[in-house]
Amino acid sequence: MAAFRGERGPGRDCRRYPIHRLVLWNIDQTLVDVTRVIRPAYAEAFKKVTGRPLIQLPQMVGVSETEIFFDALGRNGVSLREGEGAEELLEPFNAQYAVSLAARRDELTVNGAAMPGVTEALRLLASERSVVQSVLTGSSRPNALLKLRAFGLDKYLDLTIAGFAGSSPYPKGALLSATRLKAQEKYNASYPDKATVYIADAVRDIEAAKIAGAASVGVVGGRASVAELREAGADLVLRSLHKLPELIQFLTAPA
Repeated sequence: MAAFRGERGPGRDCRRYPIHRLVLWNIDQTLVDVTRVIRPAYAEAFKKVTGRPLIQLPQMVGVSETEIFFDALGRNGVSLREGEGAEELLEPFNAQYAVSLAARRDELTVNGAAMPGVTEALRLLASERSVVQSVLTGSSRPNALLKLRAFGLDKYLDLTIAGFAGSSPYPKGALLSATRLKAQEKYNASYPDKATVYIADAVRDIEAAKIAGAASVGVVGGRASVAELREAGADLVLRSLHKLPELIQFLTAPA
């Protein structure tokens, strides 16, 4: 399969190359680790929008930016004005967070890194004509694209069909189903349940795949252990993406 160039890349000629696998990647702690950059950007945006310092940062693994923000409001004692809802703060926070993170773009590659084996895995899958790759992430669209482009990973992914939970009101399970529908429409191809594979590091992501009827690959990168990912129902668990032969075999086997 020809490599994609983010949202700028052309689609492939599906009449020549039958497509039978849709691979969706989580971003944070699966493709990249930029925690040391995200935290100060988040704290800066939170204080500017709420007027309060971010003393306690919520759990960020396996949840969307929207969920993190609502949790952070409660944990940090933000009092809403009469008649004001937490949802009214969400849009200005999202905008400020995107600005704060973009201002730290150069720090992403200095204080962050692509996860071990990621670039090679994406490159190898990009050469498989039967595979379409995209992302399903808790990040918003601008923040997700910023992270991917910082490490040159966007060129392997079709981001026109991606799912961004940070820019959507839907949970990841529903968003995965919606992403599959977009891929089917674009490529005029069918992706039966197990022909769609979600690769992620968190238990909640594995559970989202189950909700959508998709297969899942758990990669140890965040807080979840091999045992926890297996218990959550992952169809394959890898300690890292250096296990490429096993991953490629799983992703290219008949669904």
